[in-house]
Amino acid sequence: RPAGTMATLNLRALTSWVGIARLLAVLLACLSFSLVASTGRFEAPYGTWCMFTWCFCFAVTLLVLLLELLELYPLLPLSWDDFTSAFSMLAALMVFTSSVVFPATFITGTCSSSECAKQAVATTSSCLCFLAYALEVSLTRAKPGDISSFLSTVPGLLKVFEAYVACLIFSLLEKKEYIRESGLMWCVAVYSICFIFTLLIIIFTIGRCLTYIPCPLEKVLVGYNMLALLMYLTAVVLWPLYCFQGRGRPSSCDKDCWWNKDLGITFLTIFNLIAYLVDLVYSTRMVFFRAR
Repeated sequence: RPAGTMATLNLRALTSWVGIARLLAVLLACLSFSLVASTGRFEAPYGTWCMFTWCFCFAVTLLVLLLELLELYPLLPLSWDDFTSAFSMLAALMVFTSSVVFPATFITGTCSSSECAKQAVATTSSCLCFLAYALEVSLTRAKPGDISSFLSTVPGLLKVFEAYVACLIFSLLEKKEYIRESGLMWCVAVYSICFIFTLLIIIFTIGRCLTYIPCPLEKVLVGYNMLALLMYLTAVVLWPLYCFQGRGRPSSCDKDCWWNKDLGITFLTIFNLIAYLVDLVYSTRMVFFRAR
C-alpha cells in the first residue's frame, strides 16, 4: 500500500508487561484524582500538589501510550527510552509522595463519612499507582553492562531521584531561616548547584546533546558525582548544626513549623548523600570496570 496512507498500530504497547503497567497507572491515577475532586477537599498547598501529581502522571502516561500505540515517538527529537525511563522514575517518586502526604493531611480521626471513604479509596489507588510505576521502572531498567539508555541504568535513575529530593528540599526551605547563618546559606548553595547540574545532565541526555560535549563525558560524570558527594557531606554536617544548636522544638509545633521543616530537610539531605554515594559507586564501576 502507499506509504503514509494508514496509521500503524503497535498493539504490544498495550499488551506487553510495560504496557499493562502503564495502563494500570493511568486508570489508578484517574481514579485517585476523580475521587478527591468529587469531595472538593484538596486545599493548597498539599492538596493542590497531590491533585497536580495524579493529573500530570495520568496525562503524560496516556500520551506515552498513544505515541507508542501509533508508533509516532520516533518522530520526536529526543531519546525516547531515556525519556520514558526518567518519567516513570519521576512519576513513581511523585505518586509515592502524594500517597504519604494526602492521607497525613486530609484523613484525620475516625473515618466514617462518605467523604472520608472516598479519600481512603483515593489513597489506596494512589499507593497501587505507585506500585504500577515502580513495576515499570523495574521492567525498563537496563541490564548490567547495557548503557544504550543512560537514564534507565542505576546511575541514570539515581539522577532523577537526586533532582526530585532537591526539589522537596526547596519546598521546605524558608528564607528567613537560612539567611541568618552563612553555614545554612552554604547548604542552600550546595542543594542549588547540585540540582542544576543534575537537571542539566537529565535534560541533555533526553535531548541527545551529551554526544556533542568535547570531553570524556563518563569520567566527567564520575568526577561530578565525587564533588557532589563531598558537597552534600558538608551539608549533612552543617545544616543540623546551625539549625538546631541551642534551639529546641517549640511546644506548639504543627506541620508548618520551622523545626519540622528543618528536620525534614536534614533527612532529605542524608537521603541525597546516600544517593550520590551509590551513584558514584555504580558510575565508577560502569566507567572503569566495564571493559573487564
